[in-house]
Amino acid sequence: MSNKTIKVALAGAGAFGVKHLDGIKNIDGVEVISLIGRELDKTKEVAAKYGIGHVTTELAESLAIPELDAVILCTPTQMHAEQTIACLKAGKHVQVEIPLADSLAGAQAVVDLQKQTGLVAMCGHTRRFNPSHQYVHQKIAAGEFNIQQMDVQTYFFRRTNTNALGQPRSWTDHLLWHHAAHTVDLFAYQANSPIVQANAIQGPIHPVLGIAMDMSIQLKAANGAICTLSLSFNNDGPLGTFFRYIGDTATYIARYDDLFNGKEEKIDVSKVDVSMNGIELQDREFFAAIREGREPNASVARVFACYQVLHELEQKLNAQG
Repeated sequence: MSNKTIKVALAGAGAFGVKHLDGIKNIDGVEVISLIGRELDKTKEVAAKYGIGHVTTELAESLAIPELDAVILCTPTQMHAEQTIACLKAGKHVQVEIPLADSLAGAQAVVDLQKQTGLVAMCGHTRRFNPSHQYVHQKIAAGEFNIQQMDVQTYFFRRTNTNALGQPRSWTDHLLWHHAAHTVDLFAYQANSPIVQANAIQGPIHPVLGIAMDMSIQLKAANGAICTLSLSFNNDGPLGTFFRYIGDTATYIARYDDLFNGKEEKIDVSKVDVSMNGIELQDREFFAAIREGREPNASVARVFACYQVLHELEQKLNAQG
């Protein structure tokens, strides 16, 4: 795989799929040759903009292209496990957007199949790649910073079912299986210690969407670090996730790719990696792992523990009724 162009199909031409297409434009030796979307006309528009020759509404049609090497899945959460399995069965490397699955059984099935095939299978746990979180990770790896508490707020305004661009959505998002997945994985990764305790409580279930709109999660790692995570689809304010790392030598506040200290002074993270765009860096790792025949950071095997914790939290929430 060393020098030849990696030929990629991208499924899901929505708000997030476009972020991947923008990132891939900056990566040498990679060509998106097929675009899969639910609505043919909208998908054709995106394909024309990015110079992608093949457009379809069926993933299977793209998987049948002989020269196709890899697939990036930016499709609804409920399809992730099933589509990842289809890609692996077709002999294609695959990167699936977070979350890997919306059930432990789904995640387990993907991890088992990846082991059998030996293909690169990676999940879009972007926080491992954002320069802001990488900066903190490097401090931890160097022994210069240890987490005492991560204090995380994930806030959206989703009283109607809309995507990141404010457009109507064909599927229902989920605070636990999607948004909490980012933080549960990041906390264990940054603490460099497995999660040994997990608690959750949730607010009322939305009468139409059928999901809790507010949730509070507590985590503890084996090394004693704790994490407090607040999630809401009811917050009418800045959208997104804000991370406060409270440690033994400093406090850091991460907002996507940007980083500040506890006094809100900006930290320059522009030299941390080759790009300031977490999605592009995530894609770079996927393609590098394919070229080098190695396991990527955020491989399905490495993020699996996160889904075990989410499953445990879901069971606790269900028991609370």
